[in-house]
Amino acid sequence: MHRAPRHLRKRRLAIVLAIGTAILSAEVAGAVAARSVALLADAGHVLTDVAGLGLALLAMWFAERPASPERSFGYQRLEILAAAANAAVLLAVGVLILVASVARLIAPVDVGGRLMLIVGAGALLGNGASTWLLSRDRAASMNMRGAHLEVASDLLAAAAVVVAAVIILITGFTRADSIASLLVGLVILPRTMRLLRDAADVLLEAAPRGVDIAAVRQHILEVPGVVDAHDLHVWSIGSGMNVVSVHVVKAPDADAGGLLDCLCDCLADHFDIEHSTFQIEAPQHREHERATHD
Repeated sequence: MHRAPRHLRKRRLAIVLAIGTAILSAEVAGAVAARSVALLADAGHVLTDVAGLGLALLAMWFAERPASPERSFGYQRLEILAAAANAAVLLAVGVLILVASVARLIAPVDVGGRLMLIVGAGALLGNGASTWLLSRDRAASMNMRGAHLEVASDLLAAAAVVVAAVIILITGFTRADSIASLLVGLVILPRTMRLLRDAADVLLEAAPRGVDIAAVRQHILEVPGVVDAHDLHVWSIGSGMNVVSVHVVKAPDADAGGLLDCLCDCLADHFDIEHSTFQIEAPQHREHERATHD
């Protein structure tokens, strides 16, 4: 898949951050004036998005810094930490939105439907533009996927606000405001949980999603000259940077240099793993290892 250059992704994030800041200001003012909990809920959602986008930009800036002897992989993991922080904050906001929505359903208040519609429509247009800007980059990294997820959720939330405002204007049913806010919370939570799970998998060094460990092992074993493979580990340093380490037992007559080249090519071609560490061993070496993990 073609990925936009990093500097272009940073520029798009900066534009989306500016749009989000403008939407946040308008929704806070509109929520207070219209007494709309749906607008306030969306404003809270947008606030976390603005903070998250700022973290995403900061993480991308740090990720460009060169590696050092102490940080041999550079700052790639900051991107994952930013995604995890975004998800955790968004999860808390989603819960608060649900609580506020239920309270307003129980004790509804008058809502300014016209102002709510105007602000919601503006937010819908702004979030639509932001979603479109980030849609082409959502597969580039977990950081970008988190940013796209946030603005896409805002788009759905703004649509719910507009629909609720129209219902209030036509029917006078003010509980539509609370129902829209409730829907915003229900949209946020499951998607946020998925992002949090993916970030946790990287931080816990689980096998990357889409990489079949059994298939990796089988491809290694099929390389001519390989007798066995053990202590196979595949994990991610950051989005798009998968690494592998494995102990490979070679046949007595196999050339270690040629075998190493074949193994590197195999994993790069079949699994897009460019950073590989192989420990080439003679069959009798394993009994000298103090700890092995099959």
